[in-house]
Amino acid sequence: MATRMRPQSLEEYTGQSHVIGEGKLLHRMIRTGNIGSIILYGPPSSGKTTLAHVISKEIDARFTILNAVLDGVKELRAVVEEAKTRARLNDTRTILFVDEIHRWNKAQQDALLPHIESGLLTLIGATTENPFYSLVGPLLSRCQLFELHPFDVSDILILLRRAIADKERGLGKFSVEITNDALLHFAEFAAGDIRNALNAMEMAILTTNPNAEGNRIISLDVAKESIQKRNVRFSRQGDEHYHYASAFIKSMRGSDPDAALHWMCAMLEGGEDPNFIFRRMLIFSSEDIGMAEPKALELVNAAHQSFEKCGMPEALYFLSHACIYLSLCPKSNSTGAIFEVLSNIRKKGPGTVPPHLRDKTANKLKTNYTGQPNASDDYKYPHSYPNNWVEQQYLPDEYKDQRWYKSGSNPVEERFNKWLRELKK
Repeated sequence: MATRMRPQSLEEYTGQSHVIGEGKLLHRMIRTGNIGSIILYGPPSSGKTTLAHVISKEIDARFTILNAVLDGVKELRAVVEEAKTRARLNDTRTILFVDEIHRWNKAQQDALLPHIESGLLTLIGATTENPFYSLVGPLLSRCQLFELHPFDVSDILILLRRAIADKERGLGKFSVEITNDALLHFAEFAAGDIRNALNAMEMAILTTNPNAEGNRIISLDVAKESIQKRNVRFSRQGDEHYHYASAFIKSMRGSDPDAALHWMCAMLEGGEDPNFIFRRMLIFSSEDIGMAEPKALELVNAAHQSFEKCGMPEALYFLSHACIYLSLCPKSNSTGAIFEVLSNIRKKGPGTVPPHLRDKTANKLKTNYTGQPNASDDYKYPHSYPNNWVEQQYLPDEYKDQRWYKSGSNPVEERFNKWLRELKK
């Protein structure tokens, strides 16, 4: 039914008002017929293909479709030849819709460029991937980009009611009584996926026997049976993968265990590999907690090993244990000092090793040859001094006053620094 109910005109198109609303650029392009090459990107079932079909019906042009999974340069050449013939004979423009355009490699995408540049083809590309990662720069520079969002609940409710009322393409030929709770359940559990909502409602209606009056009663219980698992918009390769992971990390960094658990579970429910989540938590243990709680790295590593030994679903406890612990730990990013040091060395070089820190054996060979004193003899061995510490220069002369490590304001680092200050006194 999702295919049958596909909008046939701009007036029928529901949702994406930020792109297709009155006065918006794409709306004006369609109304005036001045369509340039565009890329539509967004999650599955956000209306990309439907919008392309609407454009094809609103614009006086030949609409040709290629699917990047099935078609390649050979099929593109055939489209180009047909477009040339069409333009020569009756001056008709050709709009080429390439579905899943991110599937084309660089050479295939480059093959489009001269024909877009010459105006022979007007491209409408659809992709679920971030075009800034998946499409080549020259193609992006020749296209307008429009991002589509998942349908919200109010949009889905409009489309569900339209499908119930439509006697030609929808379910209007049936006598249906559906409760508001049932409709809302379909709309909410679809999580922005109109195809999922429409198909679930169709299944509910078709599998419900009419009562004595000939009516099919769709209650909340019937709706729950027809769409039992809430759809989770998540792709392990798409933008959502990075958005969810970012929200997860930032929630732990912000010491919000509830939000951290939420985003972690959203990733798990969407099919994320738990090992990826553990890897992110291992990095977090040193990057965001570090010296504030040195045992964090040890605990996460132990939780990961326990996960590998026990497996799901019991291993969910280990994920939860690590997630909550990291969220509640004091935070310090002082371990990030390493990147400042690396940057400094790359810009200015490592400097010269102070004589007293150089290898004693190598210096001894030089001493024997030149007769000069062994500079390594000036090294002060800390274990020969009280509290195993002695004041001594360890950095090169070029950087002797440089300080990269900046202590975090947490009890552990404050305790260490207090101990160091006492030593230096």
